[in-house]
Amino acid sequence: MYPRQFEYVAAGSIAEATQVLAENPGAKVMSGGMSLIPMMKLRLLSPELVVDIGRIPGLDEIEDRDDHIAIGALVTQRQVAASPLIRKHAAALAAAAAWTGDVQVRNRGTLAGAVAHADVAADTPAAILALDATIVATSATGSRDIAADVCFVDTLTSALEHGEVLTEIRLPKRGGASAYDKLGRRGGHTDYAVAGVAAWVADAACSDVRVAVSGVGTKPTLATGVMEALRAGASPAEAAARATEGITVLEDLYGSEEYKAHLARVFTRRAVEQAIAAVQ
Repeated sequence: MYPRQFEYVAAGSIAEATQVLAENPGAKVMSGGMSLIPMMKLRLLSPELVVDIGRIPGLDEIEDRDDHIAIGALVTQRQVAASPLIRKHAAALAAAAAWTGDVQVRNRGTLAGAVAHADVAADTPAAILALDATIVATSATGSRDIAADVCFVDTLTSALEHGEVLTEIRLPKRGGASAYDKLGRRGGHTDYAVAGVAAWVADAACSDVRVAVSGVGTKPTLATGVMEALRAGASPAEAAARATEGITVLEDLYGSEEYKAHLARVFTRRAVEQAIAAVQ
């Protein structure tokens, strides 16, 4: 299927992109196009105007800024997966990016685009949550920071407002270790996650910990029950029993509610155990 007709602007700067967005309430932003274009072809979205930020210079870099890592809006999933800096300080994100889609998707699709798209079964949003990232949104009136905890609002809905462009993702360097594990729709680590879990631990005792679950509910979600149990001294297996607390588990073509809740528990235990092993 082909998308409906639309106008197209290739922005030369963020200032130009945000100005065009401010003047066109029905416009959509495109970076890599791996999420937007398929939805337009299916006519799930039919924007009157597409603002392409893919040619704006300076947005395709990963920077070490001492206390955090800054990832530009045009950094691809392939760059994230291959970055020694991210693999060292944010292993969960590197793994999630490496298991996103296929080679073409990783080469064209951007991390920022995946976060803005907020797909329930995407890999990298869970890692963004577990790693306590900050999302920088820029509009014609300025910039604001969005905490990962409040970034994912609902199915395909993020906290970005119309007229805002996700220009940067910041990962704090908090020490500890992280891991991501999943079951993909085609088995193993391929395709979207039927259930995916990212975990970050400060130390082997889990004195501080963050765990996020994707694929099973309406949005990527922090597993607060798991985090509470681990901080209280529970084993990974004991804590994993609380993996779906506060999550509305959805039945779909890839599993019943019971099956997906089971997977959430299994991969929560695995991700936490992997993170603990990496920090020892």
